[in-house]
Amino acid sequence: MTGATPVGVVGLGLIGTALSKRLIAAGIDVIGYDIDPARREGLTALGGKGIETLPELYRLADRILVSVFNTDQVEEVIEGEDGLLQVANETGANRKIVFVVSTCDPDRVAALAERLAGTPVSLIESPVSGTSVQVANGDGVGLVAGDKADIDASGDVFSAIVKKVHHMGAVGNGGRTKLAINLILGLNRTALGEGLVFAEAIGLPLPAFLAAARDSAAYSQIMDVKGDMMITGNFTPQGRVAVSAKDAHMMLAAAHAAGQDLPLGRTYIDLLDSTIAAGEGDLDNSAVMLEVRRRKV
Repeated sequence: MTGATPVGVVGLGLIGTALSKRLIAAGIDVIGYDIDPARREGLTALGGKGIETLPELYRLADRILVSVFNTDQVEEVIEGEDGLLQVANETGANRKIVFVVSTCDPDRVAALAERLAGTPVSLIESPVSGTSVQVANGDGVGLVAGDKADIDASGDVFSAIVKKVHHMGAVGNGGRTKLAINLILGLNRTALGEGLVFAEAIGLPLPAFLAAARDSAAYSQIMDVKGDMMITGNFTPQGRVAVSAKDAHMMLAAAHAAGQDLPLGRTYIDLLDSTIAAGEGDLDNSAVMLEVRRRKV
């Protein structure tokens, strides 16, 4: 730790840890909180510092990345008892900028940003596209929304954690962009899983088939990221089935609110929900292939 004002990270799961690694590698001091002490210890082992309470983190950091499971938790972290807003108001601390990395309900995060107007806390919506491994390797893409002055002033953070930033406009549009991208990604994963199951069922050797598919017109990046995992059955999580299911249900709700059906999306959700019901919710989201394989005629 250099003694400079650190960046805080709330939530040290797959993405929170990957973001911490990027910040530390860029020479930025990182302090982090997670309800799991082992994750806090893991951050300290990486060169950051695990913090035992959220109020302590809020007092020490003026810029805070929030990477928790869902919108409820984001609201609790910012507006709940001993939350960021309460601490900022009570201490008269410097202005706090919170980067909401979690994939949230777009309307609710937009409403949260409106409630924070005029307070010491400013919200930048900052979901990142990419698996935890891609993010840790510096290959994530920032889908950023909010006040442009705050975004421009946070260039050191964004340049550390992602390779590209797309400014999507008002808060809410970052999450909408992430959901639409995740729909495409989820369908690509599922299509690859089904293609591999089909190739397996008709007797093709899967490594040779995947190599051919990579060189074919059907190629997508997901073949490089998830193909070998699917073939070997190594579903060590880079992004969990349960998180993909949470996002997929938000996609469908947002689409229905706009009067649009997602027929492929509904099939994707059914497969994810069935994968979770089979006890596989904590596996990598490519494990949706297992549910495809279970569906026999």
